[in-house]
Amino acid sequence: MGRLIGKVAIITGAGSGQGAAEAKLFAAEGAKVAVTDINEAAARKVAADIGASAIAVRHDVTSESDWLNVVAETRKAFDAIHVLINSAGVYKPRPLQYTDRTLLDLHYNVNVVGVFLGMAAVREVMRDSGGGSIVNIASGAGLRGFPGMLAYSGSKWMVRGISRCAAIDLAAEKIRVNVVLPGIIDTPMLAENPPEILAALPHMPPAKRLGTVDEIAQTVLFLASDEASYIMGAEVNVCGGLMA
Repeated sequence: MGRLIGKVAIITGAGSGQGAAEAKLFAAEGAKVAVTDINEAAARKVAADIGASAIAVRHDVTSESDWLNVVAETRKAFDAIHVLINSAGVYKPRPLQYTDRTLLDLHYNVNVVGVFLGMAAVREVMRDSGGGSIVNIASGAGLRGFPGMLAYSGSKWMVRGISRCAAIDLAAEKIRVNVVLPGIIDTPMLAENPPEILAALPHMPPAKRLGTVDEIAQTVLFLASDEASYIMGAEVNVCGGLMA
């Protein structure tokens, strides 16, 4: 306990799934947390469950003005920003034959532009707070091609690329940037798959089970903490051996 005492964190997509698990774990470890989500009611519920060490902010990660508001609200409540977890994402699996420009743009805007805007929005405040940690959530689907995931997989490849570049660019400002690549994690997002794929998913990893949101949160916690002070530009697979 207490691995994030004195830290202030923004966690996007924290109204449910991985983001909610991260927000609750961070608060349990001593952090002040801005819980952001496009679903404001969901964000408020998570923040209420956490208590006084959390605030909730409605947040469309594709909106630059929303990012500026999140930063302002976090500073107003907690003075500083030390951690950013870019956990918000969209997953609409389709093969090339059924992918149009609208679907491609959706994945690009949420999964890539949202991550970029977040890093850009917190940079100065994080630097002035003495540095910090940014953890971007990519996917095992960003490591190799997968059938039926053109837009999603492509967007997660780009998250890896911009994160590696940002790790180099921001190192001198004492801001660490790293990436977590979840495998098949048991979240509501999996319901986007057809029934036959959904039934097969637990059998795909060598571990022969789905991952949990808590397993992702523990990995993110480590990268956010000072225990990872010399880790920059890393990519951590949390996939039950799927990407081994």
